[in-house]
Amino acid sequence: MSASPGEALFRADGYARHCEARVTGVRTRDTGALEMQLDRTVFYANSGGQPGDTGHLQAADGRTWQVVDTRKDAGPDDIWHVLEAGAAAPEVGTQLSAALDWERRHRHMRFHTALHVLCSLLDGLATGNQIYADKARLDYDSHGAVPDKAELEARLNAATAAAHACETIWITDEEMLARPELIKSMSVKPPLGTGRVRLLKIGDIDLQPCGGTHVANTSEIGRLVVAKIENKGKQNRRVHLNWATD
Repeated sequence: MSASPGEALFRADGYARHCEARVTGVRTRDTGALEMQLDRTVFYANSGGQPGDTGHLQAADGRTWQVVDTRKDAGPDDIWHVLEAGAAAPEVGTQLSAALDWERRHRHMRFHTALHVLCSLLDGLATGNQIYADKARLDYDSHGAVPDKAELEARLNAATAAAHACETIWITDEEMLARPELIKSMSVKPPLGTGRVRLLKIGDIDLQPCGGTHVANTSEIGRLVVAKIENKGKQNRRVHLNWATD
């Protein structure tokens, strides 16, 4: 049984770790995976290179469900919580508490913000990215040039340590169309059609459309290592980031 999309609480507050919610839909995929939809959620759905959140749900009667992934369907708010194998379906209307695996999500937030900072330092549009809890990568159109790895790492860490505030700004679809220079990605276009577009502003160094979750200040990211820069085609370069271990 499907339902109307619910409220995506993470868009207004990326630091919200839990919420009270009501089950509005339950379905089983062709793969056999059981999925649940809620009227409101703090769980981010897999998109834009950021993985879907994991965590757990608990009903008032003590029943619990482990969320192993979060995905979206038809629209940005059509969010489905993928439950662990063998889980019994809850009844539509069940009231429950939803809680994130916060440590994992926070690592995603730190890396996602770091990729925005990295993007501001590179001379070329992004062509792809992927975020994990322990690493991240950014692909971009380098115009054939290869940046110096040590220099890029130093510039990246200097920029994050500068403690730039990160804030969300909303603009209309019309404003977005009038400012194509805000688009820093060749592969992902801003979602239009809902009347407004969400931007991430990082101090005075970066402003671009993004629907992901981010830290409030770049100083929260921590020190990073540019592990390697790969040649992924005639002009495409892939920059790999890891956490510094010392």
